[in-house]
Amino acid sequence: MSPTTVAEHRQRVAELVGRMPVLQLPLDECLGLVLAADVIAPLSLPPFDNSAMDGYAVRAADLVGVPVRLPVTDDIPAGRTELSALEPGSVQRIMTGAPVPPGADAVVQVEWTDGGPGTITGTVTINAAVEAGANIRTAGDDVQKGDAVLVAGTVLRPAQLGLASALGLAELPVRRRPRVLILSTGSELVEPGQPLQQGQIYESNGMMLASSVREAGGIAVQLRFVPDDVDAFHRALAPYLGSVDVIVTSGGVSAGAYEVVKDALVSHDVRFTKVAMQPGGPQGAGRYEGVPVLTLPGNPVSAQVSFEVFVRPALLAAMGHLQVERTTARATITTGLTSPAGRTQFRRGAYDPSSGQVVTPVGGPGSHLLSALALSNCLIEVPQDVTELAAGAEVTIRYLQ
Repeated sequence: MSPTTVAEHRQRVAELVGRMPVLQLPLDECLGLVLAADVIAPLSLPPFDNSAMDGYAVRAADLVGVPVRLPVTDDIPAGRTELSALEPGSVQRIMTGAPVPPGADAVVQVEWTDGGPGTITGTVTINAAVEAGANIRTAGDDVQKGDAVLVAGTVLRPAQLGLASALGLAELPVRRRPRVLILSTGSELVEPGQPLQQGQIYESNGMMLASSVREAGGIAVQLRFVPDDVDAFHRALAPYLGSVDVIVTSGGVSAGAYEVVKDALVSHDVRFTKVAMQPGGPQGAGRYEGVPVLTLPGNPVSAQVSFEVFVRPALLAAMGHLQVERTTARATITTGLTSPAGRTQFRRGAYDPSSGQVVTPVGGPGSHLLSALALSNCLIEVPQDVTELAAGAEVTIRYLQ
């Protein structure tokens, strides 16, 4: 049987991880989430005509023949709710953001008068004329009541949340964050900070994958140090089945002995396959007790590349993101590459757009070379029908930052 293509496995993973439910969440919990429905403005912004300057509310017609000296009949701070009408031949002192009184059609900034910011006098001299409408923010100048101000699919950043708050909205409908259980298997794994014995290694995939889930906007639940024992594997998963949306495992899916994930899940609705890619060939996807489960290979670079190619896009789509792919670019490689026939290869790279859009491969293709991944800011994608690229060849890169 021919290997599964990268595109085929991506589609399978995407179909397994469905959309997250829609919740009404307080604004301070919505940062980075995706709006699930259009937001219709319940009021106009500004909601009333207000002053754009500290100064004096005037009738523009009263300023003919400046300088003129006019009586100050009222003082309007921001937040004033009751206003007196401006009579012809008079002015009212007004602060930025304060409502413009009836009868006024302009505001003269305080710098164009002999008035001071801290005192009110009975009269003020205005030294420059203004046109009607000057320094007034009119009601609805920014947003009209009934406007669709934010559309479904918008990622909620500070500016969008600020707008929602300005409209008086305390909550927004969003797709919630997926809870992802990260399970690292292997009897050889040891918690960082503990002494190593011969044949043991420090566990790194759990930290790397959990951080990747959080970076994508999900909630990561880490389950470490499940030994290579099928019964222990089932016991470890059981307490989480009712509380997580996706299970992501690393390790135990190759063709050798002691492949605990494969042995534990092969009788469930999980299909294991060889994907035509390097690194990250051994993959699995399906459901375990109804929960979507994605099984990644155990070598650290294989696990992380698999997350980038398959898991991250599925999680973003589950949260309602319209853009689920990393940003890509075209670049020329500084050194030649070889790639196995029939496989899409993902090599680590350092991309420097300031030096002519070139990318330098970092390290070799080995799936254990984690330090090379840590020094990289992109993945270099070599198509499966390409076995060799010379220095100077153009390639597609995927940003990792």
